[in-house]
Amino acid sequence: MTNNKTITKSIHPPLATLILLGIVLLTAGITFLWATEIGVVGDIFTYLNLLQEQPPMWVKAPMVMTRFLLLPSITIFILVFVITKVSPKPSSWSQFLVVAILLILAIRYVQWRSLSTLNLSDPLNGVFSISLFILEMFVLFSSSLQLFLTLKVKDRQRETDALSRSIVEKTFSPTVDIFIPTYDEPDFILRRTIIGCQAIDYGSKTVYILDDTKRPQIANLAHELGCEYLTRPNNDHAKAGNLNHALPQTKGELIAVFDADFIPTRNFFQRTLGFFQNDNLALVQTPQSFYNIDPIARNLGLENVLTPEEEVFYRQLQPIKDGAGSVVCSGTSFVVRRKALESIGGFVTDSLSEDYFTGIRLSSQGYGLVYIDEKLSAGLAAENIAAHATQRLRWARGTLQAFFIKSNPLTIPGLNPLQRLAHLEGLLHWFISLANVFFLLMPLAYAFLQIIPLRATTDEFLFFFLPYYITQITVFSWLNYQSRSAILSGIYGLVLAFPLAATVIQVMLNPFSTGFKVTPKGTKSDRFSFNWKLALPLIILFVFTALSLWKIICICAVAEMHDSLEMTKKMRGLNLGWIWSAYNLISIGVALLILLDVPKADLHEWFNLRRSIKLNLTTATTTQTYWGTTTRISQTGADISLTQKIEVLNPNEIIPANILILEENLALSGLVNGVEINEDNYTVQVQFKDITLEQERQLISMLFCRPGQWKRKNTPGELASLWLLVKVLLRPKILFERNPKITTIKVRQS
Repeated sequence: MTNNKTITKSIHPPLATLILLGIVLLTAGITFLWATEIGVVGDIFTYLNLLQEQPPMWVKAPMVMTRFLLLPSITIFILVFVITKVSPKPSSWSQFLVVAILLILAIRYVQWRSLSTLNLSDPLNGVFSISLFILEMFVLFSSSLQLFLTLKVKDRQRETDALSRSIVEKTFSPTVDIFIPTYDEPDFILRRTIIGCQAIDYGSKTVYILDDTKRPQIANLAHELGCEYLTRPNNDHAKAGNLNHALPQTKGELIAVFDADFIPTRNFFQRTLGFFQNDNLALVQTPQSFYNIDPIARNLGLENVLTPEEEVFYRQLQPIKDGAGSVVCSGTSFVVRRKALESIGGFVTDSLSEDYFTGIRLSSQGYGLVYIDEKLSAGLAAENIAAHATQRLRWARGTLQAFFIKSNPLTIPGLNPLQRLAHLEGLLHWFISLANVFFLLMPLAYAFLQIIPLRATTDEFLFFFLPYYITQITVFSWLNYQSRSAILSGIYGLVLAFPLAATVIQVMLNPFSTGFKVTPKGTKSDRFSFNWKLALPLIILFVFTALSLWKIICICAVAEMHDSLEMTKKMRGLNLGWIWSAYNLISIGVALLILLDVPKADLHEWFNLRRSIKLNLTTATTTQTYWGTTTRISQTGADISLTQKIEVLNPNEIIPANILILEENLALSGLVNGVEINEDNYTVQVQFKDITLEQERQLISMLFCRPGQWKRKNTPGELASLWLLVKVLLRPKILFERNPKITTIKVRQS
C-alpha cells in the first residue's frame, strides 16, 4: 500500500547523479578509443598487459610442490582458529589480531590481483577483467572499512545495568509518550501492540495510536483499551508526517516509538530510560526482534536453524556504529528526547528513511545516540517474500536518498570523520548488489564470449587467494557474533540481487520517483505460491548458467587434449569458470526455493511455550480433570500434552474445556478441537472462547512481554550451512513431508 503523498525534491542538478553519469561516460569513451585503436589508448593498455604478463617476482607463486603452497593457508587457519577458541566471543585483543591478519592478507591479495591477474590482451577481455577487478576491490574496500570500524565496537551491558537502577528505584522518572503509528494494519495486530505497551512496567506513560487512515474501528479500539487516539486530515510525508503531527499534541519529556506490530517487553523502560539522565543524550535505540519466522527461513524449511536476516545488523553493525558515534535510528523500539527532537524540527520528512536521517540530524547537532544490544521488543517479520522485497527495496531507496538531501551524513556539518566513515559503510552496502549481479553474470562471459577476466594458475590461487579466503571463512561468523555464516550470507544477498541493483540505479537517476510503501502485515495463505516476478531473472540465469557450466567443461576438456604451451597460456584461468558456474548454479537453485512461499494458514503466531496446565473436560456424562504441559500456545488456542491417557472422546460431541495455566494463575475457557495420539502420547487441541479483556491482557503479556524471552539464536557453521543448503536442494519443502505421521481425532465445534 502506498500513502497518498509521495516525496518530491527539486535538486538542480543532482550532483551524485552527474558524478555517476560522468564515470559511465568516461569509461565508455576510453573503451571506445581502445576498441577503435584511436590515439594512444590502445598502446597504453598493450604496455599494461605486458606488465601483467611479466609481474614482479614477489607476486608470483614459488616454484615448489603444491603441498608446500598450502602451508600459508594451513598456518593462518590454525592461528585464527586458536584465537577464536581461546576467545569465543570477540574481545579487544582477539578482535585486533584477527582484523590485523585479515587486512594484511587483503593487502597481499590486492597486490597480486592488480599486478598479475588482469587480462588486457584485447578490449573485450580488458573491459570484463577491469570491471571484475574494480567491483571486487569495491567489495573488499567495504568489508575492510567494516573491519576497521569493528575495532571501535561498544558493549553497553554494564552501563545499562547500572543506569537501570534509577528507574527501578524511581529516583529518575521522566514522563513518556508512546507513539504507535499505523497505516492500514489489521486491528488484531494493533490490539496486542497497544496491550503490550500498556503492560510496560512504568507509571508515567501515555499510549497514543496515530492512525493515518482515520478508521472508526481503530478509534473504537483505542477507546476500548483506554489509550489516546490521534489522526490527521491528510497523509503528507507518510510515517514521518504522522509522527510530527502528534508532537505538538503531546507533552511527555520522552517519546517512545513502536511500529504497529512491535510489542515491548515489560522491562523496556527499565533498560532504556536511565540513559536520559545525561542531558546531552537524544536517543536510545534497541534491536528489532521478531516473534514470527521470516519468509526465507520458513520457505526453506529451516525455521529453527536460520537467524533472521536483520540479526547481522543488530548484533554486529549497530554496536560498531555505536562505537563510532553513528547509531542508526531504525524506526521502531526507540526512545527520543522531545526537546532534542523539536530542536531539529521533528522527524525528517524529505526521505523515505525518516528514522535514519532523524538520527543523523540529532548527531550533527552534537547530541548523543546510544544502542542497547538487548532484545526488548518483538514484531512481525515480513510474512511472504513479496513483502520482504517491498521492505528491503524501501530501505535501499530511503538510505540512498542521502546523496540528494541536506541530511547527507557525508556532507552535513557537525559530524566527525569517524562518524562519516561509519555512515559511508552503510551507504556502500547497497551498491554491493551491483557487484553481486556482475558476479552472477561473469561465468556466462567465460562460456559464451570466451572471456578470461582473471588469469591465474592453480598454484597462484593456492598461494595468494586461498589464505585470505580460508581466514575470512573461519572468522566470518565469529566477527558477527554468530549471527550469519558466510555461505548463508551469500544466499541472502542473491535472492534480491536483481531488484536491488535496479533500485540502486533508479535512485541514482531519479531518487524521489516512488513514495512510501507500507510492508503488508497480517496476511495468511493456505497454498504454495511462487513469486514469478522476482524469480524470472533468476530462472533465465539458472538456464544459462547450466549451459555455461557444460560449455566450460567441454572447453577445458579440449584444452587438456591439446597440451601445448600456447593453449596453456590461452586457457590460463579458465578452470575458475566452471567452479564459478557450479557455485552460482547451486546458489540460484536455493534462491528459487526461497521464492516459493509455503502456506501460512493462521493469522496468529504459535509459540513453543511450556506451561503447567490443569485441564477440565466436560462431556455429556462426566467432567474429567487432567494435568499436562503446553507444547504450543497462541492467542487463539493451545496444544496440551497430557501426563495420563485420555478417555476416548465422542467426535460428534461438543466438549467444553476449562484451562488453568498454573504459573500465570490464568484461567481460560474453550472447546476441544481435536486429540492427537502419537504412540502413547496424548495431545489435546483447545480453541479458546469468550476471553475477557483482562484475560487477554494476561495472555498477551505471557506470550509477548516477558523480560528476556527473546533469545539469541546462533547461526550454523560454514560446513553445517553448506550441508543444510544441499539438503534443502535434495528435499525441497514442497515435495517432502517434514512432520511425523500422527493420528488425529477431530472433535465437533459449535
